[in-house]
Amino acid sequence: MMESTDKLTDTNAILAYLYETFPLCFIAEGETKPLKIGLFQDLAERLADDSKVSKTQLRVALRRYTSSWRYLKSVKAGAQRVDLDGQPCGELEQEHIDHAQAMLKESQEKAKAKRAAQAPKAAPAGKAPAKKAPKKVAVPARKTGRPVKAAPKIESAPTVNLVQAQLTDLAKKQRVNVKLGMTPVAGVITDINKEDIHVQLDSGLTVKVKAEHILL
Repeated sequence: MMESTDKLTDTNAILAYLYETFPLCFIAEGETKPLKIGLFQDLAERLADDSKVSKTQLRVALRRYTSSWRYLKSVKAGAQRVDLDGQPCGELEQEHIDHAQAMLKESQEKAKAKRAAQAPKAAPAGKAPAKKAPKKVAVPARKTGRPVKAAPKIESAPTVNLVQAQLTDLAKKQRVNVKLGMTPVAGVITDINKEDIHVQLDSGLTVKVKAEHILL
């Protein structure tokens, strides 16, 4: 019987495949484990003969996994990075821990703001209920004439203004931000090969991008 060569294109399906293939590395439920730096190369080599997944889809799936709240929560002091077989690969650096916690906080604040924006219009939060008029008052209560204070607006977290980098601005070991999805991800340039820039992200993933995808 011929094996199916249909590629997995849905990110959730690829993650499910990784959970099943590497259960000691990729955790489907509950607390995860920080991944080895450079794990993508190991993953690409291990799945080189697997026709189900492409490198591009693997990058997308790995990016989603390492940006999830439960993964970011696992990047903490004392935690050990693991390889594809679940073997320890050293403790986390404080810089990576700080970056993960900052990403987690930012993501949670964005989710909170989005929920607030989608909530149905209701009475302003924190507004005290109107006081009942005393029962003994025989005449209509006079209006105070005081304006009703509006609920304070919730200010969004200040955004960091990043600018697109030029190739001439970049150098090895320089810290930069890479445009991956909606949120720039911090990392360090490990190599520059003509127009291809290799960046090791703080999550451990290494990506190859053009200068137009790098922010300073």
